[in-house]
Amino acid sequence: MSRSKPQMAALMASPDDIEAQFYEALQRGDIDRLMSVWADDDEVVCVHPGGPRVIGPAAIRASFEAIFANGAIPVVPEQVHRLHTIGSAVHHLAERITVQTSEGARTAWVLATNVYVKTAQGWRLVAHHASPGSLDEKPPEQGEVPATLH
Repeated sequence: MSRSKPQMAALMASPDDIEAQFYEALQRGDIDRLMSVWADDDEVVCVHPGGPRVIGPAAIRASFEAIFANGAIPVVPEQVHRLHTIGSAVHHLAERITVQTSEGARTAWVLATNVYVKTAQGWRLVAHHASPGSLDEKPPEQGEVPATLH
């Protein structure tokens, strides 16, 4: 059985296209596709929920390889808020992760910020910062005042 080459981040794709590829790679546990959306820059950064800063492509790859060792991530991006400029884009969103437990399905929410820049290879991810959200409780929608302020 031959393995097909993973579809890589398209040249000049939009930030939305790159984000869709990022989450699809997480859902499939596809490390090569996941890494193809990142900029080729030693200063790219990733923060996993509750974790330290992971800097550089090699370290980011190693962190996701460790995560994928437990399987793909059943994550669905929701509530995406976008700020786009000519050469950069910032997306803040809620990530819904639903897993089956002995007590049934449980949903965890993660709050994430993804930062994209336009490079010679097209739009690429330069920062992914994910913060723990809550179990079962959906984050407030735009305009709703959260119970806890910064």
